[in-house]
Amino acid sequence: MDALDRVVKPKTKRAKRFLEKREPKLNENTKNAMLIKGGNANLTVTEVLKDIYAVKKPFAVLYKRKNITRPFEDQTTLEFFSKKSDCSLFLFGSHNKKRPNNLIIGRMFDYHVLDMIELGVEKFVSLKDIKNSKCPEGTKPMLIFAGDVFDVNEEYRRLKSLLIDFFRGPTVPSIRLAGLEYVLHFTAVDGKIYMRSYKVLLKKSGCKIPRIELEEMGPSLDLVMRRTHLASDDLYKLSLKQPKGLKPKKKKNISHDVLGTTYGRIHMQKQDLSKLQTRKMKGLKKRPAEKSAEDGVATPKKSKSAR
Repeated sequence: MDALDRVVKPKTKRAKRFLEKREPKLNENTKNAMLIKGGNANLTVTEVLKDIYAVKKPFAVLYKRKNITRPFEDQTTLEFFSKKSDCSLFLFGSHNKKRPNNLIIGRMFDYHVLDMIELGVEKFVSLKDIKNSKCPEGTKPMLIFAGDVFDVNEEYRRLKSLLIDFFRGPTVPSIRLAGLEYVLHFTAVDGKIYMRSYKVLLKKSGCKIPRIELEEMGPSLDLVMRRTHLASDDLYKLSLKQPKGLKPKKKKNISHDVLGTTYGRIHMQKQDLSKLQTRKMKGLKKRPAEKSAEDGVATPKKSKSAR
C-alpha cells in the first residue's frame, strides 16, 4: 500500500487541521494547479510555465526541479504529486525533436488522471516582453472563447471545459466593477488556438457607464493541438455528479410566470362566512328586536318602575 493511501490518525492539532482541509466537502475548495518541468524542458517551456504560474498565483505550485516522466505512457508520477500537493489540475512542459515546445494540460478526479490534452507552442510572448502595467496577484479573470469549433468538436469542447477549470479562480459571492480588470481570450481558428491576455482600462465617457479599452499585457501563446487522452462518457458523467446536499429542494405550490413573478398557492379549510368578523360600526350593530327575531323568542318589555 502506498504511504499516502494509509489511514493516518493525527497526533497533533496541526495535523488534524491539515487532514480536515483535505476531507471531502459539499462546497469544494478552489482548485490548485501544479506546474511541472519535464526532464528535457528548454528555455521557452520554462518561461511559459513561469508566466502561467504568475497568472495562477496563489492557487498554483511550481516545481523547479526537472522530473523525467511521460504522462501519456505513465501517469503514476502525476498522481503521486497530485496527492502530495493536493492539486487537481496540472500543466506539464517538455521539449524534444519529435514534439518541440510541448505542453500537457490536464485534470484529476479522485487523484487519477481524468482528461489530458497535449498542446504545442508555436509562438510565445512573455510577461516581461510586454512593457505595460500588470494586474495584481490573485485577480479573477474573465474568460472569453471565440470560434464555433469550441461547441462543435468534442475534443475542443473538452479543451474549453479544461481551460475554464484551470483559469476560473475562486468562486465569489459578488462582483464590483473595478474588479473586472483582467481578460483571458481564447480563439480557435484554422486548427490553431490563440491565447491572449488583456488588462481592462476604465476610461471616462461623460456618463455613468465608463468607456472600456483593452491593453495587452501578456502572456501571449499560439498553440496547436496534438495528442488527447479523454475520459469515457461514464467516468466524465460521474465526475460531474453533485452531492444531494447541493441540489436545491423543490418547493411545493410555487410557480413562476414568463416575467419571473412568483405565485404561491395556499390551501385552507372551508370558511363559514356568517361567522366572519367584520369591522365594528354603529350602522351594522343589530337592534334588540332583530336579535330576538333571530333567536325566535319574544323578550317582554321592561315595565317602568314607579319612583
